[in-house]
Formats: sequence, C-alpha cells, structure tokens
Amino acid sequence: MRRADRLFQIIQILRRSSRPVTAAALADELEVSKRTVYRDVADLMSQRVPIEGEAGFGYLLSPGYEMPPLMLTPEEIEAVVLGAQWVADHADKTLANAARDVVAKITAIVPAHLRPFILEPSVGARPVIPGAEEESIDLQMLRVAVREGRKLRLLYRAEAGEETARTVWPVILGYSDTSRILVAWCELRQGFRHFRTERILKADMLDEGHGLRPGELRRRWSAWREAELQHSLRKK
Repeated sequence: MRRADRLFQIIQILRRSSRPVTAAALADELEVSKRTVYRDVADLMSQRVPIEGEAGFGYLLSPGYEMPPLMLTPEEIEAVVLGAQWVADHADKTLANAARDVVAKITAIVPAHLRPFILEPSVGARPVIPGAEEESIDLQMLRVAVREGRKLRLLYRAEAGEETARTVWPVILGYSDTSRILVAWCELRQGFRHFRTERILKADMLDEGHGLRPGELRRRWSAWREAELQHSLRKK
C-alpha cells in the first residue's frame, strides 16, 4: 500500500470509530508495524489533521473533521454496489429506488477509471427468491416511526393464526433474504418482540412518542439482545 493511501486509510479507520483506536489495531488492519503507525500518525498531526491521543492510549479523530467523501477505493465502491444490489432486490420500493439512485450518483461523480468497479463489479448479491409473502402495510411509515420515536398500533396475526392488537415502540426494521422483521418493545407483553411484517395486518403511527431520549430505546434493546445471546450460549 502506498504511503499516501495508508495515511488516508488511517483517517478512514479513525473516522468510523467512536472510541480510541490503538496503534496495534491500526497496524493489524493496515498490515504494517506499530512503529510505522506511530510515524504516520505523527505526520498526519503535523499536517493539522485533528487526531487526539497518544501511544499506549489510542487515537481518536476529532468530531467535525471534513474530508472529501467520494475519495473511494475500488473495495469501497464494490461494497456500496453489493449493498445496493441487495437492497434493490430485497427492500420495499422506496428503499430499492433509493439504492439505485445512490449507485447512479456515485457513477456520475467518481473518476472514469473507477467506473468499471460499478458497471462490472467482481461481487454480486444473491437474486431474490420468488414466492415470499407480500406485506400489506407501508414499510416507509414503519421506518419513519423508528426515526421519530413514535409509537405504533398494530393488528398482528401470530403463526398459529391468533390476532392481537398491540401498541409497540419500534426499534429497528430488519431485513433478511426471505423476510422483514420489526423489532419493538411491546406494551402488551412488556418486553421486546419480533414482528414479521407480512403478519402485520394493519399498522397506524400514533402521535404519541415513547418518551425516551434519543438512542435510549436502541441501547436497551442492545442490552436485551446481548443478555439473550449469553443465555442461549449457557444453555448449549
């Protein structure tokens, strides 16, 4: 890897982390020695890149640092294309169109020598399998409820056929190859539950929010998920 590329990659690694990154972690990802990392970080600091930290503690890029967002590597381009392919085939119409728009925008902006990585990528997503049950609800509305912290009122049909009315606090809308899952705190069950979207017969977004500060519901869900995982591992 050229030194200029390595310096750029150090900034990228620091930019994607919210915690200090050690020289050992940087050296491992870049496949260089820690001595090289120390020298490169010192050079970046001398160029007024706002990196905080020191050897033995780790390095952190100061918030608000701006750098050209479309200085993409071939691997980064193919990662975006792969993700966009999957979303275009598996998401609802709004997200699918957004994925295609992202690829079109990147194609129009990147230098000509990088366009083959978009038009003829070396990676590809598995095509969608036909026959999956379709949703009767507005998935875009579910995403808005997640972003705005609004409660949802659902009419849900369980696998056995029982229908129940639920008021839930949506956390995230998850996508897999064959289904979509709304993860939410359920007021009826007083716990986190997974709702398959094709079994949601009706969904209304309420004016009422869950009242938690931003990010708190997601943190609670993450803690619950970790506890469930640990419990499953202990049972094995």
